[in-house]
Amino acid sequence: MKKFKLLIALFFVVLSVSAQVKQDKYAFQEGEWFKFKMSYSGFLKAGNATLEVKESRLNGKEVYHVVGKGWTSGAIKWFFKVKDRYESYFDKHTGLPYKFIRNIDEGGHTKDIEIEFDHKASLAHVTDKKRKTDASYSVENNVQDMVSAFYYLRNNYNTNSIKEGEVVSLNMFFDEENYNFRLKFLGREELNTPFGTIKTLKFRPYVMAGRVFKEKESLTLWVSADDNKIPLRIQADLAVGSLRADLEAFKGLKHSFKVEF
Repeated sequence: MKKFKLLIALFFVVLSVSAQVKQDKYAFQEGEWFKFKMSYSGFLKAGNATLEVKESRLNGKEVYHVVGKGWTSGAIKWFFKVKDRYESYFDKHTGLPYKFIRNIDEGGHTKDIEIEFDHKASLAHVTDKKRKTDASYSVENNVQDMVSAFYYLRNNYNTNSIKEGEVVSLNMFFDEENYNFRLKFLGREELNTPFGTIKTLKFRPYVMAGRVFKEKESLTLWVSADDNKIPLRIQADLAVGSLRADLEAFKGLKHSFKVEF
């Protein structure tokens, strides 16, 4: 059942990695909502995940408040239940995160962590509500959390200039550690989806082995090759079978969504 726990974690981590070249148009807006279907080897439904964008204010600042949820469904939930919630509050103009919440229950393994970012002091203040502890950690410049990174980078890469084989990186703070995620652009590909055939950009994320992922797992991410930069599919190829998240519904897109056929 660790595979289904892995898929939920894979979904939120892989979304956080993308290229770092400024584009002219904002890729999203308030009201954007995605729903994904999780599956094992393409046919066994394992769960669902959603992402929703709202506008809010935090300590007098205009922010986007994004809520990400992931849960097991169908027969799987009766013997391995996952219920995860991720929240990020990030600046509407700079994209830098101010607050991150991770509240998860994965087969009885629970975490309830809140992170507040002080970008001027380059610190992350971490409150572990389960363990009732508080601590502060140094962070890198322009650090992102695992949800804000996805939205920040949708606004900050230009697909017209990205080249096949190019590797880019991103500073991220997760739980109590700094990470440097790297991503390789594999090229452009037409992908069959529930909405039709879509032109996509294909990436290979390199993640830290020994925590959520193992060396043998090969991760691939497909995003729409348009101004929305929608995540259409995330896949982890395992020694036996594969884990996959496919976009199955959406609303509130900022830009038109082009279907080839």
